Amino acid sequence: MTTTTAPLAHASFTIERTYPVPVERVWAAHAELEQRLQWFGDAESFDTDERAHDFRPGGFDVEDGRWHDGPRSRYVARYSDLVENERIVHTYDMWVDGVYLSTSLVTTTFETVDGGTRLTYTEQGVYTDGPEGVAGRESGCGQILDALGAFLTR
Repeated sequence: MTTTTAPLAHASFTIERTYPVPVERVWAAHAELEQRLQWFGDAESFDTDERAHDFRPGGFDVEDGRWHDGPRSRYVARYSDLVENERIVHTYDMWVDGVYLSTSLVTTTFETVDGGTRLTYTEQGVYTDGPEGVAGRESGCGQILDALGAFLTR
């Protein structure tokens, strides 16, 4: 059983990015493991011990490993709804060094716009690391979406 005595913070945030590629390209970067690893996971500073990518409703993603000279991180996500080239709805839990950190509900939408794709990422969550942790999570998610953009435009 996982328990925490830390006070909980509830929060939501939305991040938008526009990428100069078609919706199908942005979708594939989420759906195909080989592409996903190039922007989400497989960082040179992270040693992965466990990985799963089952991109279907009811399927799970798992990223478990250790940051070099840092903590162990575990991310477990479950896909609830996938509409190809339109939206992804998933939940995810995070732990750091075996301590529960958060649970989030995420909706990612993909929209064709002039010159590319608008991605809208909305996260609603409960976090054990307070308002500072929420701000850090929003910043971290923004960095991940920036990494996606760099991958899509190389």
